[in-house]
Amino acid sequence: MAAVAGRTYPAVRFEIEPDVVEAFATAIGADPADGVPPTFAAVYSLGVTVPQLLGDDEAAVNFAKLLHAEQEFEWQRHPEAGETVISRGRVASDTSRRGMRFVSFETDTTDERGAPLSRSRALFVIREEVRPARPPAS
Repeated sequence: MAAVAGRTYPAVRFEIEPDVVEAFATAIGADPADGVPPTFAAVYSLGVTVPQLLGDDEAAVNFAKLLHAEQEFEWQRHPEAGETVISRGRVASDTSRRGMRFVSFETDTTDERGAPLSRSRALFVIREEVRPARPPAS
């Protein structure tokens, strides 16, 4: 497993379709008339960039051993339904300790003009293979 801190992934364009926003809002108990729910950032930000990390053979993230430990968002502004946004993911840090790997993944999302919309941060904890301890020498 090679540490991949600093690795960036190609930008992903995502159209925020009004019908999808309406269904999402309804599913979480929000009023679709209030616009794009803040939690929809999990779709247009992390949802489109994390698959790049998981599909990166060099990153070697074992999805079966992954725990999505933290997630946070900060916004400059919320997108509008019908708007196209562009998200770019990067590995902010990649460290291992005590049989656990900690991968911090950030995604910056802009509008089509390049104006910032949001930044997401997620922490993934991946269990690594643990080798059994050697028996004491006799």
